[in-house]
Amino acid sequence: MQHDKNKLAISAAKLYYQSGFSQAEIAKELQLSRPSVSRLLQYAKDMGFVRIEIFDPIEDQGQLAQKAAAAYGLRDVCIANAPIEDEEEVKKYIGQRGAAYINEIIQDGDIIGVGWGTTLHSLSHQLIPHPLKGAQIVQLEGGITLSTSETFANEILEKFAKNYETIAQYLPLPVLFDSKEVKEMVYRDRHIKRVLELGRNANIAIFSVGTVRDNALFFRLGYADAQEKAYLKSHAVGDICSRFFDKDGNISSQELNDRTVGIALDDLRNKEYSILLSGGEGKIASIRAALKGGYANVLITDQFTAKRLLEKV
Repeated sequence: MQHDKNKLAISAAKLYYQSGFSQAEIAKELQLSRPSVSRLLQYAKDMGFVRIEIFDPIEDQGQLAQKAAAAYGLRDVCIANAPIEDEEEVKKYIGQRGAAYINEIIQDGDIIGVGWGTTLHSLSHQLIPHPLKGAQIVQLEGGITLSTSETFANEILEKFAKNYETIAQYLPLPVLFDSKEVKEMVYRDRHIKRVLELGRNANIAIFSVGTVRDNALFFRLGYADAQEKAYLKSHAVGDICSRFFDKDGNISSQELNDRTVGIALDDLRNKEYSILLSGGEGKIASIRAALKGGYANVLITDQFTAKRLLEKV
């Protein structure tokens, strides 16, 4: 008798929870009254035949964000709820989450330093209109290139300036000079010096990380020759503003770093908000190294990346 009741309860539960039948439809299918079906479903839960789990992405990702912030000593971690673990799809959701976070923290008078790249490009298209008084947008690294690949540097700055109804300060230089001497000579220009100083004084810095994969934007832009590319692939894991670092977050090539145009990594450690936006399996090593180096105090990423970052802390 008990066996028959258990079997009937399980049948009712399968129809209700797995097949989507209504209680009236189950009653008809099993030739029972509707109250009997209701009692069987309750019985199935009481006996443990049915286990209901609720996944709350907001709550669960909040806990995930807290764990990541504690593990890496960060001020804030924001998790974007990306539907699939695909780098291009992840960029869209990180950009959207980043735009919302920036909208929460920006104030009149802020100096906002901005990097370039595809993740920042996604962010710039999802900014929330927020007019500011006395604010400035400044480019954190050189972005001029003769390559057919696009840094989106100017477009990103234009989007930021228009969105916040303020002015943008461009850094009209390549990101890498052929020699340290040429770079130092250009740095003595009054206008260039002023833009660089503004970047150093920015209280908010917004940037992503690159990788040393063959398809990395820095390589596609043609800045590194074959020898430099080989060196970076064997000694570095990624870059911020085209300044490459190893797995521990230390500069991987001082010679290359001396020729790079833009904000120094050490200056990122002193920002009120140093915001790193990045995600995707291919970015794990570079994100982890950037966080170990202390170059960001805010991380905006996706749930897949956050979980992977916690695997080897």
